[in-house]
Amino acid sequence: MIAVTGSRGQLGGELCRQLGDAAVGLDLPDFDLTNPEQVRERLGALRPEAVIHTAAYTAVDRAEEEPDRCFAVNAEGTGVLAETARRLDCPLVYISTDYVFGASRPADEPHREEDPVFPCGVYARSKYEGELRTLAWQKHFIVRTCGLYGRLGPNSPGNFVETMIRLAKQGKTLRVVDDQWCTPSYVPHVASAVIYLLRSGMYGTFHVVNGGATTWYRFAREIFRLLGLDTAILPITTEEYGAKAPRPAFSVLDTSKYQRFPDAPPLPHWKEALAEYLRERDRVDPPFG
Repeated sequence: MIAVTGSRGQLGGELCRQLGDAAVGLDLPDFDLTNPEQVRERLGALRPEAVIHTAAYTAVDRAEEEPDRCFAVNAEGTGVLAETARRLDCPLVYISTDYVFGASRPADEPHREEDPVFPCGVYARSKYEGELRTLAWQKHFIVRTCGLYGRLGPNSPGNFVETMIRLAKQGKTLRVVDDQWCTPSYVPHVASAVIYLLRSGMYGTFHVVNGGATTWYRFAREIFRLLGLDTAILPITTEEYGAKAPRPAFSVLDTSKYQRFPDAPPLPHWKEALAEYLRERDRVDPPFG
């Protein structure tokens, strides 16, 4: 049995769907990472063969105002999970983020797992601290990913694709950042890769994102093109957007380490992944958003 934290979110929910009866989902309010005793007791009772940790504080801008809570969830809570996994002698998969490469330059090559990190902002620093806590237990996987979008769960804050579709339907002219390079990634592809890595037993840090690179503006344009929406959209800079928390200018991740596994589930190009999401979105009832 595999315990999945954050099971009511996008990635946690998809992992539970793919794992089926092999998964036990854990999420608020019954599983609170800021309550160490509750975490230890619940996992101690379950005695899972592995823990996949997708739960996180992900409100990037609000984190600047709530640093203590952000670190309590992303760093200290992850530390409790790592300690508990060590005690239970089970692997821990920690889902991290491209934000750890916050100070990178747009001219850089895609980031490899061993490249130096430069987390900027409360959220990024808390997630990197979570990585360090995870490293304390030898049976670990750190999976860095980016811009997840997929079927929304009850505890999902939303995703970029659904936000763009909602705003487009309001008939507004949209202003979207065009100087942040990354690779938004479709949740089912990431989930399949996470499960594969866990079952491979090849512990370590891995980058798992769809292929290629884009900006949020170009990603939005592709959303509207595929949906046939004639939405007015303007490119802006990060400075014009004026967010409270810093964003990476270049956080494209190199997935060649993962791709070395000959039988690993594929990570299609981001355009293919987006088209797949939109097809699935139309097919599924209730709708993703």
